[in-house]
Amino acid sequence: MNIRIAILRGINVGGKRKILMADLKSMCEKLGLKNVETYIQSGNLIFNSDRQNSELENDLEKAITEKFGFDVPVIVRTEKELETSINNNLFFDKDADVKQLHLTFLKEKPSKENIDKTRTYNYEPDKFKIADKDIFIFCSGKYHESKLTNNFFERQLKVGATTRNWKTVLKLSELSKN
Repeated sequence: MNIRIAILRGINVGGKRKILMADLKSMCEKLGLKNVETYIQSGNLIFNSDRQNSELENDLEKAITEKFGFDVPVIVRTEKELETSINNNLFFDKDADVKQLHLTFLKEKPSKENIDKTRTYNYEPDKFKIADKDIFIFCSGKYHESKLTNNFFERQLKVGATTRNWKTVLKLSELSKN
């Protein structure tokens, strides 16, 4: 079975759309996912499955809606896809401050037209690079103060998105190897 990482958008933020990780894990196990682990309360899952990412995303979204009563977008990546994303981050090097780095996961690859339009925005000193289904973000200050948000990218690129700080991205990669 292949290792998968699921990233849930917008749960347990500001006391809204609460999901206990034990309940999420139990739900995933009932869906037939194996070796399910959660990482922090913001909705990160590591599990084994041979099903396709898009099928897993749909099944998880449907199950969350049925069990918890609200919609939660889910993005699934393979262990290899996550490793490729880490290796492709142009902002990450030995001197990088990981507190300034973030990865926005996109549900699907945006159109070239929408990518080109989005690249015209400049929110210096914050920077971003779009690569396939990833957006690498460098924030000079705190992420919550940046204009490079999930909502901004979803509006511009017309695809679903969710963001994790670089420390979380690296930890998810580490956990997926255990």
